[in-house]
Amino acid sequence: QVRLVESGGGLVQAGGSLRLSCAASGGTLRTYGMGWFRQAPGKEREFVATISRSGGTTYYADSVKGRFTISRDNAKNTVDLQMNSLKPEDTAVYSCAARWDGSAWYASHEYSYWGQGTQVTVSS
Repeated sequence: QVRLVESGGGLVQAGGSLRLSCAASGGTLRTYGMGWFRQAPGKEREFVATISRSGGTTYYADSVKGRFTISRDNAKNTVDLQMNSLKPEDTAVYSCAARWDGSAWYASHEYSYWGQGTQVTVSS
């Protein structure tokens, strides 16, 4: 069973950058489609970005398009989320997830494995 662990969260001022990383153990990520999701207090989980198993296809939520970049390194078994020009509304717990189908997809119910999440707080 794949175990996912996120890292890289923290407190940053608006306009700043953070890079989140998702590392896998117990299996290889190379066959999985991967996604990043976030959940702010009192809100439902929402899609952020997704990447296919080859890395050739990516999709982003409109709210982060042009600011966030998802990437993967199958040799290192990691998936990263580079977040630039952060805004206070980006504050949330960010979780990575893996889905058996290797394609990129935005629907959270399609994902089988989830990490515990990492807190990102953007101050104004």
